[in-house]
Amino acid sequence: MPTDPGLAHNAPDVEFDLEQIRHSHLYNADLAPVTQAQRKWGVLSFTALWVSMSACIPTYMLASGLIGSGMNWSQAVLTIFLGNVIVVIPMILNAHAGTRYGIPFPVFCRASFGTTGANIPALLRALVACGWFGIQTWIGGDAIYKILGVFAPSTTTGSALPLLGITTLHFACFLFFWGINMWVIWRGIDTIRVLLNFKAPLLVALGLLLLWWAWRAAGGFGPILSQPSAFDPGQPKAGQFWSVFVPSLTGMIGFWATLSLNIPDFSRYAKSQRDQVVGQAIGLPATMALYSFIGVAVTSATTIIYKETLWNPIDVITRFKNPAVLVLALFALCLATLATNIAANVVSPANDFAQLAPKRVTFRIGGLITGLIGIAMMPWKLLADPSGYIFTWLVGYSALLGPIGGIMIADYFVYRRRRLHVHNLYLADGEYHYSGGFSWVAIAALLAGALPSLPGFLVNVNAIDATHVAPLFLSLYSYAWFVGFGVAFVVYLVLRHLAPRS
Repeated sequence: MPTDPGLAHNAPDVEFDLEQIRHSHLYNADLAPVTQAQRKWGVLSFTALWVSMSACIPTYMLASGLIGSGMNWSQAVLTIFLGNVIVVIPMILNAHAGTRYGIPFPVFCRASFGTTGANIPALLRALVACGWFGIQTWIGGDAIYKILGVFAPSTTTGSALPLLGITTLHFACFLFFWGINMWVIWRGIDTIRVLLNFKAPLLVALGLLLLWWAWRAAGGFGPILSQPSAFDPGQPKAGQFWSVFVPSLTGMIGFWATLSLNIPDFSRYAKSQRDQVVGQAIGLPATMALYSFIGVAVTSATTIIYKETLWNPIDVITRFKNPAVLVLALFALCLATLATNIAANVVSPANDFAQLAPKRVTFRIGGLITGLIGIAMMPWKLLADPSGYIFTWLVGYSALLGPIGGIMIADYFVYRRRRLHVHNLYLADGEYHYSGGFSWVAIAALLAGALPSLPGFLVNVNAIDATHVAPLFLSLYSYAWFVGFGVAFVVYLVLRHLAPRS
């Protein structure tokens, strides 16, 4: 049987009939297992991936919602760090199959959900990514708009467009930055890797430089770092810490719960398992904690320097009047946002949309679909409420992504003991066809994992009144990712052993 030489180095037991899968409707070049020549990502590449994605404006602003809910700065940063220590575990586990077999996320899902059923987790992941793509694109466009306003204040005046709620120039800046994202997508995965490697050290250096400026200009870091926790004895929310900490921790896990699923899209390019494990463990938790601390410290200093609290770094930068500083800052912010956006929010949905129709949708077309949906979601409205951003957006979608992660890990590590038959992942009538292309076991486990959090989510979005929901279900929503992951993990294994072919 002819085999793909690109996989033999990584797992001697992996082999498949390349000609057989090439003609399958489930195959295209972007979803195919990668070859030896494509495996260029080492420890530094994976560390750079996470430093690049974590060093961004949403991370900078992440602690603001936690401090607004009553935490002091150290509690907020510790919550962010702990959430990322937890989420890096399923990240590393799901990355294993990508590195061993060279397959992307939607193809990996076929083993547990079926060759057609894999469209369900792929679409759920893709739609969340479209929302994130829109948010990051809006942030980049907003940076361009606000700095244009410094050079030409008259350009930022004008009435808001109907339905959109923003001015014509604001929307034009958003579309301009959107176009830059689309250009990078068209260039392909190697351009993305180079972009990440360049951005990582630059953004860490600029973040530390901003921290030094704030400390020097304010003569310290100001009142936010000296502000007591609202949960301390005698404070307004005394004794309520855990009721805020748990949903906040879930929200922090939700921040990267998306990547914990589709990490095979990147780990398939790893030189070895060690490279992806060490690179991710080094790159993610520490960078998230450092950049969120920079956000808290600089924001605290702005209270002294400008007599108002500025959580958005774009608002801080527009206070600088030196044109060279403004141009450099604009470049850095746009580069930071661009690299994070492409890596975190385009690579996966581009592959996910390709999963729907592999012979018609390529990586590039999938990226374009992502971009168009990102515009349609009007991301400036998602960011309008910081509390809703954490407790509705982040926690809400973690209730869906947690069960998917539980199913994938249960199937690969426990049920299959890390063995996949690669060629069957690309055959409509192969081992992973199940019942009409769907694994009803996985679908049942997904529903079982997501349903406990549904009542709490409906209360959070004001669809039903809290008095109509038992307190237990309101509490479960605070643990949405944990509950979904655990329930789906157990239910999947039980049902899979009862009905292995279902």
